[in-house]
Amino acid sequence: MSSTALPAEAVPALMTGEIVANANEMGRADAYLPSPCIQNHAANLAFLPDGTLTCVWFGGTMEGMGDISIYMSRLASHADVWSQPEKMSDDPTKSEQNPLIFTAPDQRVWLLYTSQTSGNQDGSVVKCRTSEDGGKTFGEVRLLCDIPGTFVRQPIVVNEGGAWLLPVFRCIGLPGERWTGDVDTAGVLISRDQGESWAMTEVPDSIGAVHMNIVPTDDGNLVAFYRNRFAESVLCSRSSDGGEHWSAPQPIDLPNNNSSIQATKLKNGVIAMVYNHSNASMSDARRQSLYDEIEGDDEIKAVSAPAIERRKAVWGVPRAPLSLAFSNDGGASFPRRIDLDTGDGYCLSNNSKDSVNREFSYPSIVQGPDGTVHIAYTYYRRAIKYVRLSADSIA
Repeated sequence: MSSTALPAEAVPALMTGEIVANANEMGRADAYLPSPCIQNHAANLAFLPDGTLTCVWFGGTMEGMGDISIYMSRLASHADVWSQPEKMSDDPTKSEQNPLIFTAPDQRVWLLYTSQTSGNQDGSVVKCRTSEDGGKTFGEVRLLCDIPGTFVRQPIVVNEGGAWLLPVFRCIGLPGERWTGDVDTAGVLISRDQGESWAMTEVPDSIGAVHMNIVPTDDGNLVAFYRNRFAESVLCSRSSDGGEHWSAPQPIDLPNNNSSIQATKLKNGVIAMVYNHSNASMSDARRQSLYDEIEGDDEIKAVSAPAIERRKAVWGVPRAPLSLAFSNDGGASFPRRIDLDTGDGYCLSNNSKDSVNREFSYPSIVQGPDGTVHIAYTYYRRAIKYVRLSADSIA
């Protein structure tokens, strides 16, 4: 199962939101979500209480710029066209990124996202808006976490005791240097009072483990998967106490290219993960950092900044193919894989204006009540692509 990539210049004409059956794959349909933006990235899917499927992402000219804002499109139950997007944030001084939607047990709907200046992820904070009417309208923007460098990406999970687990990663700045991701770590913000307050717990020995993605397992425990800053393999850790404590992340049998992954447990107990089947050993493509195009060659000067010995985060490894893998043993191994989109995955530039980028990245996956699997991801940083798979097509 795969899809042949289209030329980047052809994507805007297809951004109608209409879901069309894929002529090459039985049980598959595709769409490109409508957007007014040149760049669209970091999709997350979630269902609202009434069954509407939502997709949130960030859009603007280029990641890190002040015009980057959060957008949301909706797919009503049984509809075949995604709605025109709503702009959900609008701070012209900040780059607002990595949104997610969470429907709480009390049916309040939360929108969370990050807010930073330029490429300074080590200064990011987490903001939120909440909805009291099932996601139809949202209240004012407020601060959820003001610990500098806190970033979100993956969904909130409610543990068996009712506590909310918000996986985060900590973007750590080093003296005299711009943030590059070299020493980022993982953590979990835990709320025991329905989101009124949050406490941070750190994941031990987690340097380089980011985008923590928590998935409940059939034995009542939790497994977490991570993006790997050093572009080697997907990482994994576990918790047997409801997410209060975690084992140190360890590699599993899937490659990772320092790009986002997302997994979910299907109704049959299988864990399905969407990711790029690629890592640094498969390509010598490299770039200086994620934000080298907007930061230029300026150096941050610091007085007597000490040299720090460390591994360097790897950027620029191709973000392709986009693959879907399956685990029958609670995430210990993923022996079966299918490709959803194939191409060269070129990501040495974030430039969408000139159609330079050709990545498939930042996937999101959810399963609907009828067993249908829904996937959304970045397509060439020009569009958010949506793929719908019948339960039979992935059986």
